[in-house]
Amino acid sequence: MRPRPGPDDLRRTFEAVPPRTSQGDEPFADSWWGRAWVDALESLSMDEARLARGRTYADSGKVAAITVTPGRVVAYVHGSRPRPYRTELRLRVLTEPDWDTFLDAVAARPGHLAALLDKEMPHSLVDAATEAGVVLLPAPDDLDPGCTCPDRGRPCKHVSALCYQMARLLDTDPFILLLLRGRGERELLEELGHRNAAHEARERPCAATTPSVSAREALADRPLPPLPAPLPLPPHPGQPPAYPGLPGARDPLALDHLATDAAARAHTLLITGVDPLARLTPWQDAVRLAASRPTAGLTATTRALYRELAYATGRTPTDLARAVAAWRQGGAEGLAVLETPWDPPAGPFDRARPALAAADFPRFHPWRNRLTHPDGTLQLRFGHDGRWYGYESEPGEDDWWPRATPDTDPVGTLMGLGGG
Repeated sequence: MRPRPGPDDLRRTFEAVPPRTSQGDEPFADSWWGRAWVDALESLSMDEARLARGRTYADSGKVAAITVTPGRVVAYVHGSRPRPYRTELRLRVLTEPDWDTFLDAVAARPGHLAALLDKEMPHSLVDAATEAGVVLLPAPDDLDPGCTCPDRGRPCKHVSALCYQMARLLDTDPFILLLLRGRGERELLEELGHRNAAHEARERPCAATTPSVSAREALADRPLPPLPAPLPLPPHPGQPPAYPGLPGARDPLALDHLATDAAARAHTLLITGVDPLARLTPWQDAVRLAASRPTAGLTATTRALYRELAYATGRTPTDLARAVAAWRQGGAEGLAVLETPWDPPAGPFDRARPALAAADFPRFHPWRNRLTHPDGTLQLRFGHDGRWYGYESEPGEDDWWPRATPDTDPVGTLMGLGGG
């Protein structure tokens, strides 16, 4: 069984690379790995103009901090608008059989094995991997770019800038490429150490073995006592100990919150056999955690929690605050109502507008599962659970925030919004 990687081994964040000047006919990167990355990028894109703009953006320092995780690179890139664009580059991770093949190929070459164990990456690794049928550098079907800008180019100039800055990160640490392909440096070195030890053991001559009997055979005919009765279920979740506040350590209140939440989940799983949160995505779970803080967003500590959760999920604190309001309004369904419009079947949705008209409300404008007040300040959204969710916005801003308690009656929800 391979060692489980820690969170720091599979997530690395790099500060923004300072501006520098590179001529179009000069290599953008300094190292072999950086130049190989650029060559792969430029061979995959047919739009030289966008690549040139991306290189200019990278040179001028428009790419903010870069976060690298298995199969994914994320950064904000400053463009022509005040708000930066969120760029993302997805790269296919290697499968477990691919990694086994690659590591076996490395272990079979003492020079490569010694270099990697010394935290060096010779570029001949690419040839060794290719001979074994494993591709390290990006192939045409590996890259999947994404950006919040309106440009439909793939990749656009903002993603191109991110790709070029990745080359400069590879100049300083080529192990980033292996992290992108799915393995962190610590986990990789541990696996190579195990393979090296196994290889040396196979090469070492074996001494004559002493006759022995396996434990399974020795105990096979012995009668075993019955298992003890299970312990009684605890009546309630345990409480974590008090965490001291230490310089440079995690916030003790945040640790207490996470430990209390984990204990409650474990208690529910022990009693029911079902994890109530097993189907949540990381984003939904982050929203749930933030919403469970009674003062979330109001104190310095919880504002810091908002910033950390938003950063970890690739969102903004405002996105998280809006999602928390939706979660408090209706749980996971409330968050779905906030984020995903849908087309309700005929029935309660169609009867809502006549019901509102009968209650002397103005004619609401329908769009998918939403009904919007003509002045643009109130909105009703119909959920999959058959309830109406209220939203408010400042006039003309189209910036909707969850408000009021959901109700199966659209008039009741609207009255809760103060629409009466």
